[in-house]
Amino acid sequence: MEIRRCNDQIELSELDPFLAELLRQIPASADAGGVPAAEQRLFSPPTTGKETEICAEWKMYVEPELRCLFQTATQTVAADLEQLNGNEKTFVNRTLRFPSKHADAWLNALNQARLVIVAKNNFTENELNDHFRSPIGSRRDLSLFQVNFYGFLQEFILRELES
Repeated sequence: MEIRRCNDQIELSELDPFLAELLRQIPASADAGGVPAAEQRLFSPPTTGKETEICAEWKMYVEPELRCLFQTATQTVAADLEQLNGNEKTFVNRTLRFPSKHADAWLNALNQARLVIVAKNNFTENELNDHFRSPIGSRRDLSLFQVNFYGFLQEFILRELES
């Protein structure tokens, strides 16, 4: 896979089918799906919960705006990902291009997906920091790979925005 910025677009080329599929899963992965741990991770209140009035105001005023922001970002990414849904041969490497102005939406959706995956799998800090993990042998291993892959993409997008 190659990643670069071309004019006003970010291009991911030479995407093998496995990585293309992981990209297609971003919108679904960002959905907390009513899992309390994932909802809590995405919409954590600004306090420890002892300040009930602040938490109530957060839930009333901030959380709906966050939900709208998250949904809009995910919809933008889903629209950008439609170019990976084609009738091309299954084992052909693909290219994904999206406008640089969508970078914030991508960062947001990737972050949502990472938070939800971590919460749903209850990953520990040790697991998240184990960069020498063995190959993918289970659904849990695949989920951890997804978290790391999405983090890599976030890092690249941030670097491109800074340059």
